[in-house]
Amino acid sequence: MHCPFCRHTDSRVVDSRVQEEGTVIRRRRQCPECGRRFGTLETATLSVIKRSGATEPFSRDKVITGARKACQGRPVTEDQLQLLAQQVEETIRGLGQAEVDAHEVGLAILGPLRHLDEVAYLRFASVYQAFDSLADFEQAITLLRSENDAQSGATGHTTQGVSVGAAELHTKS
Repeated sequence: MHCPFCRHTDSRVVDSRVQEEGTVIRRRRQCPECGRRFGTLETATLSVIKRSGATEPFSRDKVITGARKACQGRPVTEDQLQLLAQQVEETIRGLGQAEVDAHEVGLAILGPLRHLDEVAYLRFASVYQAFDSLADFEQAITLLRSENDAQSGATGHTTQGVSVGAAELHTKS
């Protein structure tokens, strides 16, 4: 690390602190040449490769915006959308890759959104997976119902959420 004051090519770490749930490391450094101290921030970057081939930084705000559109008019709070975005980011970071395909981000949104609100899930899936007929909706609803039935049979009561794997719904190209 170059000293920002004298441009010496080395510096010594005096203190390190983890911030923002471990995604950021703040380091206090000291230059052995001039003795001045300065701070650095280290973050792991996460990029999304869009369909066009362009890359852009992962954005929780974009996840929230897409989910908010699907949840319009539904009983979903802003806090729930924030939590959904956090879950999506954790899932994406858990892949252990610096660059992920936009398709992977969409799949990561489908799971938590399905648990949050089934109607919002169907709305998002219909756009994300390009439903173009009633049969596509019927197939998605049938999968949701069968999973709900399986869960209610296993637990003895009906549950609000479902755990249909996002990969079970076909994705159109």
